Amino acid sequence: METELTSKTRTESDLLGAREIPEEALYGVQTLRGIENFPISKFHLGEYSMFLKGLAITKMAAAHANRELKLLTDEQYKAITQACQEILDGKHAEHFPIDMIQGGAGTSTNMNANEVIANRALELMGHHRGEYQYCSPNDHVNCSQSTNDAYPTAIHVGLYFKHLELIPHLEKLIASFRNKGHEFAHIIKMGRTQLEDAVPMTLGQTFNGFASILEDEIKHLNEAAEDFLTVNMGATAIGTGICAEPGYAEKCIASMRKITGWDIKLADDLVGATSDTSCMVGYSSAMKRLCVKINKICNDLRLLASGPRCGLGEFNLPAMQPGSSIMPGKVNPVIPEVMNQIAYKVMGNDVCVTMAGDAAQMELNAMEPVMAQCCFESIDLLINGFDTLRMRCVDGITANADHCIEEVHHSIGVVTALNPVIGYKNSTKIAKEALETGKSVYQLVLDHGILTKEELDTVLSPENMIHPVKLDIKPRR
Repeated sequence: METELTSKTRTESDLLGAREIPEEALYGVQTLRGIENFPISKFHLGEYSMFLKGLAITKMAAAHANRELKLLTDEQYKAITQACQEILDGKHAEHFPIDMIQGGAGTSTNMNANEVIANRALELMGHHRGEYQYCSPNDHVNCSQSTNDAYPTAIHVGLYFKHLELIPHLEKLIASFRNKGHEFAHIIKMGRTQLEDAVPMTLGQTFNGFASILEDEIKHLNEAAEDFLTVNMGATAIGTGICAEPGYAEKCIASMRKITGWDIKLADDLVGATSDTSCMVGYSSAMKRLCVKINKICNDLRLLASGPRCGLGEFNLPAMQPGSSIMPGKVNPVIPEVMNQIAYKVMGNDVCVTMAGDAAQMELNAMEPVMAQCCFESIDLLINGFDTLRMRCVDGITANADHCIEEVHHSIGVVTALNPVIGYKNSTKIAKEALETGKSVYQLVLDHGILTKEELDTVLSPENMIHPVKLDIKPRR
């Protein structure tokens, strides 16, 4: 990602002095200092395309407002907005080598964007990179802004893009579970509570249950994402709007709404909003909640498919790879396992986001960079995980129908279905004898003459065991 230093350079200077910048780099001296100061991770800004879009939209909207206020010339405005559009189109990502995790509350990221846009604008204007007297990263691209409003606004926009990207992948996974629910609707199996036999149900109900609990989370994710559409653009340094002209914030927001087509709003209190990162805390929490459910589902998939001979074995997961370097024939549930690990990682990221959100001091939260990185990473992990789970596991699941019904017939738990008909006393007697003798509940009811075979088959028929039903059958003893 980092542009290599070649023999051809240009000189740029800042508060700390002059530095040589690779001539081919669109970034400038402040980005270079950020590269040197923060060799922290492998998470580089240029790899986060939606964050780059957020930065480009933020800078483009600011340029629109500044042009209306006559703070930019027409030439500067045209060049800046064209440079921003190129970033929106996916260009110049290699010129954003800044580490996502950084000190300075995002200043390095904001200046990386300012410098790339300014230098590209200079090229479009017919000047050389670094000739900032014609288009400056600070005076023109960053006009009327501070990192403290431009950076969080770009995060909000970028994360909302990522949210919109995430939802279809979740919906496809839900649809896959629904399809299995329909496919397995006729297969009777035993339900279980506390890992013990409970009452009969269908395998289809199991998979429809998976779909339903995930479907509920779409609403929570959407609600959490709505907070991203409230921004503090125009707050500048601490929320007072210093260095911005009257009307700038409103013009900038109007431009953002026009560019995105979204219902973006200006925060009611810009001082409060500038230090408030609760939107990331909320969305990360919604992802954690989703992961709690996906973990439950993947654990169930692993348990219910366990075997092949000595486990529950209700259905078969697709065999994806040999499962052991020493045990021939072993195949492991590797896809649910990797989805579990993704969920744990997202939960870990949520802890980081929560702690960083708690670290706001006075008028700013300097920990926003790691919060943003965690949120973007979590969404990417979930997108990849959902697709992998769907295509490499759920779509290929096959049922062991005969085994499922055999377990129902031999289960003690099936006596619960008989309880409303034969009474609790008879049911307890049958359950106890079944445990002591190893005989099936089905056979013992017949042996004791409590019900006829026809009556017993009616009570234990699939359609009468999977939902509330009233049966006019009386026990014979």
